[in-house]
Amino acid sequence: MRSVPLTVSEANVVTQPAELTFERGAIPHIRSQIPALTASDARVAQLILADPMGVIELSTSELAHRARTSPSTVVRCCQRLGFEGFRHLRLALAREVREDVLHHEGIADDDPEPTILAKVFASAARALAEGTSTIDATAFTRAVADIRHARRVLFVGVGTSAPIAQDAAYRFATIGVVSDAPPDVHVQHVAARLLSKDDVCVAISHTGATRETVATVRAARDAGATTIAVTSFSRSPISRLADVVLVAGGPELSFRHEAMASRLAHLSLLDALYVAVAMRFQESARTALDAATEVIATHRFAAGRIRRVAGPTREGRRAAR
Repeated sequence: MRSVPLTVSEANVVTQPAELTFERGAIPHIRSQIPALTASDARVAQLILADPMGVIELSTSELAHRARTSPSTVVRCCQRLGFEGFRHLRLALAREVREDVLHHEGIADDDPEPTILAKVFASAARALAEGTSTIDATAFTRAVADIRHARRVLFVGVGTSAPIAQDAAYRFATIGVVSDAPPDVHVQHVAARLLSKDDVCVAISHTGATRETVATVRAARDAGATTIAVTSFSRSPISRLADVVLVAGGPELSFRHEAMASRLAHLSLLDALYVAVAMRFQESARTALDAATEVIATHRFAAGRIRRVAGPTREGRRAAR
């Protein structure tokens, strides 16, 4: 019988067994157990890690199909990981998603606001420091060369990766790299298929398992373009497809923080690519930057105009009282 997909809201009404409580969360626990699993069980676990939020919506049969195994293997894998079954696994994942909306690493319910601010910034700094340890230096050097010599660079990403792709495309454009980041996934897919062997497609995906982004990378590869993946997981569909894989992950924490840490790491990685490419052809980059700066200046108020538009400062308003 087909099991019913579990929604995040169900975590509010179903009691989680005590043995399913893991000190660092379900995701880090599953990751730590992979080396001890059989090949078929490991495939199931890796799919869970690649898209934990998506697994919440799957049935046992659907996950088994994706892992190229049987439903009984999925249940057995869950039990070996310490869960009572697949439903209890989904429950643990759903609860982790729900609770992580309100909690961040090391933050207590009674922490004052300034302490929360300091802890979040400290956690972000740690994520950036740890993120560089997963980036392959050879792959980074090749990515710089590929982008530097590309006729055109297409940046793609969906969801929270979309604004990162658009920011990267804009920044590279300011140093003379012909680049684009279409916001619509269909346009991304078409644009990728129209690339050539002289072009580069840079795909940004935290999990590396987003269907639209994977399809776009496949289209770019089929068109003959060089493909570069920026992701948080070395074992993912996009990592198997891309010519160059740049893995920049954060601390192995729970869903929201892991995703947020990856955004910081991915932004920093793309910034490093931007700087490295600019340093390799400084003359043309400076010329492009000068032109971009001149254009941007026309969109900003002059100092005197700012005072007229904004009005008096806070100190001035206090004095007027």
